[in-house]
Amino acid sequence: MMRRLLASFRTMVLVLSCLAGPVLAQDGSETDAVVPALLVADSVVITPERQLIAEGNVEAFQGDVRLSARRITFDRATDTMTIEGPIRIDEGGTVTILADFAEMDGELQNGLLTGARMVLDQQLQMASLQMTRVGGRYTQLYKTAVTACHVCEDGSPPLWQIRARKVIHDQQERQLYFEDAQFRVLDVPILYLPRFRLPDPTLERARGFLIPSLRTTTQLGTGLRLPYFIPIGESKDLTLAPYVSPKTRTLDFRYRQAFRNGRLGIEGAYTRDDLIPGESRGYLFGVGRFDLPQDFRLRFDIETVSDNAYVNDYGLPDVDRLRSEIALDRVRRDSAFQFDLIKFKSLRDEDETTQPLLIGDAFYERRFFPAAIGGEARLNFDLHGHERESDLDQLGRDILRASASLSWQRTWISTRGVRADWRLGFAADLFKIYQDSAFPDDIKRFTPSTAVTLSYPMTKTNAGGVTHYLEPLLHLAWSDVQGDDPPNDESRFVEFDQGNLLSLSRFPAPDRREDGPALAYGLKWSRHAPSGWQAWATVGQVFRKTADPNFTATSGLSGTSSDILVAGQYKTDYGLALTGRGLIDGSLSLSKAEFRGDWRSERINVTGSYLWLGTDLAEGREKPLSELWFDGDYQINPSWAAGADLRYDISDARATRAGVGLIYRNECVTVDLSIRRRYTSSTSIEPSTDFGFTIELNGFAVEGGTEKYRRACS
Repeated sequence: MMRRLLASFRTMVLVLSCLAGPVLAQDGSETDAVVPALLVADSVVITPERQLIAEGNVEAFQGDVRLSARRITFDRATDTMTIEGPIRIDEGGTVTILADFAEMDGELQNGLLTGARMVLDQQLQMASLQMTRVGGRYTQLYKTAVTACHVCEDGSPPLWQIRARKVIHDQQERQLYFEDAQFRVLDVPILYLPRFRLPDPTLERARGFLIPSLRTTTQLGTGLRLPYFIPIGESKDLTLAPYVSPKTRTLDFRYRQAFRNGRLGIEGAYTRDDLIPGESRGYLFGVGRFDLPQDFRLRFDIETVSDNAYVNDYGLPDVDRLRSEIALDRVRRDSAFQFDLIKFKSLRDEDETTQPLLIGDAFYERRFFPAAIGGEARLNFDLHGHERESDLDQLGRDILRASASLSWQRTWISTRGVRADWRLGFAADLFKIYQDSAFPDDIKRFTPSTAVTLSYPMTKTNAGGVTHYLEPLLHLAWSDVQGDDPPNDESRFVEFDQGNLLSLSRFPAPDRREDGPALAYGLKWSRHAPSGWQAWATVGQVFRKTADPNFTATSGLSGTSSDILVAGQYKTDYGLALTGRGLIDGSLSLSKAEFRGDWRSERINVTGSYLWLGTDLAEGREKPLSELWFDGDYQINPSWAAGADLRYDISDARATRAGVGLIYRNECVTVDLSIRRRYTSSTSIEPSTDFGFTIELNGFAVEGGTEKYRRACS
């Protein structure tokens, strides 16, 4: 008899996990496998009435389930048990049940708990006068208060709570059903809801409403956006978000799908508003990434809008051109392939028909290592084409280009540490030109080239582990472009920086190649330290026998001697980083400059940039451009954070964009308030101010709670 009762009690402990859910396998499916259990108590007594009584610091463990109580009585004859509290049941940190007293059947599938409280995922707590367990799946709570806020022992009300006559927790579906509920703020009733449903915090993808947001703009007025999430199986979902204000009726949507070899995302909106009466407006953005056989990758991006002002009117990403692209690429150790087809749409007030908005590119490169001569050889093929919509002569010019090149390079290092790099190359270009009487229909061009680079890298490490690196450079290059110059459509904007100081050609595309002999010198220095500050700097200049007229005035490369390139960075171990690049002309003044500063710490995140470009009619600047960007946020305290951003045109002495934001966050609520102003205007866009306001009730989202924002009790 003793063995039978002990076996019965062991079974009773095993089924305690039913309070918090069935035992799950690693793949998430239910399993009937029995996990060994452990019982600890001050005393265990078996009565003549076949009752097993464990009392005094009773604790039972089974898997990730733990039960603690003052006393447990199991009656084998009636197959019932009585648990006297305080009672605490924990399951892996996801569900915690607290109660004063419980009467349950032998398998704990049905029963009654009084003075009960349930905590889900250490976020959402539900306190009730009475809790019943039905069928091992449903937990019913009566006269319940639900909140994710910290509840103080002094009886002060939480920031928000939901009071309901009845709450049902479906443990299998992980849903909460409320009946006769009131939403209260500081115990003041704000909203009455007869019936509604919410997911519990452990459910990652639940059908239902998401966080609403209020948006006020000077053009659309005050509007409410209410998203509704619809899961479609395990791998795709759809979100519909009506946005309604006095001047607009908009339906936003977002569709996402995951595949075994990639992902797809599409978002857009359909709009009828008073800004353009009687017309349908909207946008469609899409992105896809897929891994194909043989190491190929396919990606595409789609961006289109109904009109140029829609992006600004509805707060979409701040761009002045939309880019739709489909690309196929493959990169291996000794070869690379890429194909791109790009379609641009301008949002500026300009004649799009004379802009090359459709562009196609195909690129292939392979490298090999000839054993007879050593070194590395590369074979390159490049196809390019762009098309304008206009059929006008010159203004509607279209171009096709095919380029092929073969290059060889080899490196020698002397016993004294001098490094020599020698490069030989030959390139051929073929251009087909349409709708431009100023150029022939066909242009062929051949360019042999060679270059020798000498460098002497030196390092020094001191006793503290700090390493200094110094490398003087000398680069001698020669090329001979044989053939006529085609129209300059691809290389209109040239950047002279530390990346192309030692290049054979500093033009961004092969439609222009440098011609004749050139000499470049440079000096590189860097400091690396295990701790403390770090820095690097580069200085360089280029000399030519004859000036190249294809370089613009502000490129820094016009004339027989280029501007002096100066670039560097300074970083500290406390989060400060300063980066700068500039070109110094013959009069020792800056012809182009860019500076960036970053400071990151536990409470401060600040980024700022400054750009100055001189007048250059060839690049479309009739006056100097001087702009300042700033973006930063500051963690005022564990609950409050503030942020601001600014884009300021110093040349015109006016801001183009500005915004400020304030966020309050604690364990149970997040409030986000933002104000943004766009000052620019055109024939299709007016200056506008955008006010944003969202309130998020934490506790109904996965990983929504955190002790960092715990509210203090006074």
